[in-house]
Amino acid sequence: MVLLVPFDGSALSKAALTRAMEFADYRDEDITALSVIPDDAAYARERGWLDDTEEFDTEAIADRMREQVESVAPASSFRYEVPEDVSSMASTTTDITRTIREVAHEEGASIVFIGSENAGRVSTPVCSVGSPVSEDPEYDVHIVRHP
Repeated sequence: MVLLVPFDGSALSKAALTRAMEFADYRDEDITALSVIPDDAAYARERGWLDDTEEFDTEAIADRMREQVESVAPASSFRYEVPEDVSSMASTTTDITRTIREVAHEEGASIVFIGSENAGRVSTPVCSVGSPVSEDPEYDVHIVRHP
């Protein structure tokens, strides 16, 4: 089994990765950090993955994410995915959530560590992947709200 950490380079995703490392030692499980990189330059710029002058390059973004993961959790594995655009009605958040859930099943995740300031609140914000990912009964979810 594996501890899965969706990783976007934010302070909360770094905190989630740190918490996963603590659990990994306790549970003797491996960690996989997952970066989901939509094929969308505007989304990448919004997240600070690109500056205004850079061309969109999935591989370059993935390399940056891998470096950040290695700096926080050198013993973890890194994986990135580009979500499939399966419906023109689906939001980017929906595509990312679906991808996280698919990878959690592929990897046999026992716990998914999500860094989100919005996840787990009474109201479910549109921009959070925390709530939909936490609905899957196949794995536990650890929500990190403080860096």
